[in-house]
Amino acid sequence: MILLSARLWQELGLMEHVTLELNSLGSSEARAAYRDTLVAYFEQHHDILDEDSKRRLTSNPLRILDSKNPAMAEMLDAAPQLMDHLDDESREHFEQLTKMLEAAGIRYVINPRLVRGLDYYCRTVFEWTTTALGSQGTVCAGGRYDGLVEQLGGKPTPAVGFAMGIERLILLLDTLELIPADALGGCDVYLLPMDDSATTSAITLAEQLRGELPELRLQLHCGGGSFKSRIKKADKSSASIAILLGEDEITQQSATVKFLRDDREQQSVSQAALGHTLRELLTTDA
Repeated sequence: MILLSARLWQELGLMEHVTLELNSLGSSEARAAYRDTLVAYFEQHHDILDEDSKRRLTSNPLRILDSKNPAMAEMLDAAPQLMDHLDDESREHFEQLTKMLEAAGIRYVINPRLVRGLDYYCRTVFEWTTTALGSQGTVCAGGRYDGLVEQLGGKPTPAVGFAMGIERLILLLDTLELIPADALGGCDVYLLPMDDSATTSAITLAEQLRGELPELRLQLHCGGGSFKSRIKKADKSSASIAILLGEDEITQQSATVKFLRDDREQQSVSQAALGHTLRELLTTDA
């Protein structure tokens, strides 16, 4: 799973901008023993804990380790580390994992304060983080949860997975200027109602074309504006064809095909035949 996510970063050009952080939570038995040790340590420093950490002291003390409160940083750095309390089997499992990552050329850092928010996690947990987005640094996070299926009433089933913030991933790509220019708003056809009165008819026609040509990348103009500004938006898109729809076209149940990249005369096409015409034009251009 880690290699799969690493492959994604490589494909997106992000590998040099993210860091793999690892930790092991061990077995449930080892974690329970460590929890008692950790609670005892935190109780010795109760006056330093913030209100959120005091609440977690009885519910999920491991999450206190993940606190970003700078007033607690020194105390947390000195806290007992779970890695020192692992059972032998979990320690061996973690060592095998790191050797596999090293063999695959995947760099990582061990973060002893890395925990997941849910109690069913066990053994390896991981996060891919970045410094390019300020405090919102986690792009992808996951780990093992071997006991989850059994907790839900099923048979014991080892499991692993991760969650990814798609919006955060897109924001990272945008921040680092790694999104190709033609990836945003890329389209084959720009459907342009000539004024606001044609918008409803344009929406209907757009749905007709999307039904006839599922593979068609069609962008429907929105946002109003003068006819001149609408044509400028069509020109700035990646579309090779603009479909113009005005009062005359609506009355005649037709559409005007305007070629944006070629010096060809625009042509009038019936709306019923428009899908067929676009398929032929775009196939010929390709």
